[in-house]
Amino acid sequence: MVKTRNTMAKIKVTQVRSKIRRPKDQKRTLEALGIHKMDQVVEHEATPSILGMINKVKHLVSVEEIK
Repeated sequence: MVKTRNTMAKIKVTQVRSKIRRPKDQKRTLEALGIHKMDQVVEHEATPSILGMINKVKHLVSVEEIK
């Protein structure tokens, strides 16, 4: 029996506000998401850990679901 892997939703995360004058934990969260500069776009699967990181910096990023 072959098990198929459930496909998670993909999301696109874009930094829309600067990380200057933000706490270090928010800067590190952006770096953990793979975002290093303004208007940079990264794609991730919508796992609970990624969604938690996005929630922590939701005021700095915009999120779109990819279909």
